[in-house]
Amino acid sequence: MNSVPVRALLVRGMLAGLLAGVLAFAVAYLLGESPVDAAIAFEEQGSHGHGEEELVSRAVQSTAGLATGILLAGVALGGIAALAFCVALGRIGRIGPRATAGLISLGAALTVCVVPFLKYPANPPAVGDPGTIGRRTALYFLLIALSVLLAVAAVIFGKRLAPRLGNWNATVAAVAGFVVAMGLAYAFLPSFNEAPEGFPAAVLWQFRLGSLATQLSLWAGFGLIFGHLVERLLVPRRAGEAKAGAESHRAAAAH
Repeated sequence: MNSVPVRALLVRGMLAGLLAGVLAFAVAYLLGESPVDAAIAFEEQGSHGHGEEELVSRAVQSTAGLATGILLAGVALGGIAALAFCVALGRIGRIGPRATAGLISLGAALTVCVVPFLKYPANPPAVGDPGTIGRRTALYFLLIALSVLLAVAAVIFGKRLAPRLGNWNATVAAVAGFVVAMGLAYAFLPSFNEAPEGFPAAVLWQFRLGSLATQLSLWAGFGLIFGHLVERLLVPRRAGEAKAGAESHRAAAAH
């Protein structure tokens, strides 16, 4: 790992994030655009947004705008995950680069997507008070930060308990501690129920499932693509170094 530049891993992480973003865009377009259209139609029936001039057409929003946002997010998150991979490789057990990339992606999907979603799920247009959007956004990112920090603390806690309790019991204790801590965070952080009267529950449910599926597809795609790229980068290098070391050892023995 010391002979592999971090830049090489960072570039591969950003590339994997970009390719995973293409997959996520397809999922978002197929699953999310229909509920968005239904929510906009509901909004236009009422007073919210009535008569406002549309600065960007709906066609552009649902194609180029959506793709640009998801692809940029994929590149940024891929770079961050690649840096996390650099820190985690060789420190979370005797597993290879592909498995490490998979664990990083799984951990990110749980801490960045699933855990915040259970408290603050995404809302389509017409759902949510514009006056609370700043507070809701701040609380959402606060919950993401708490989830990530508590997950890191759980991993450290589990590793320290492993010599005394064994790997299985230490893992169970670490997961239980994470669940309890996040449960307390859920209890203390405020909740929001701002769906307008008469808004179709099916549309809200479909939009939220589509949003979650988009995020999960991004991290699943990233894990598979990045794992393949780093495996090709790191494993042949290790094999070559081992072969060179063995040849040097045989040459020294012959002398």
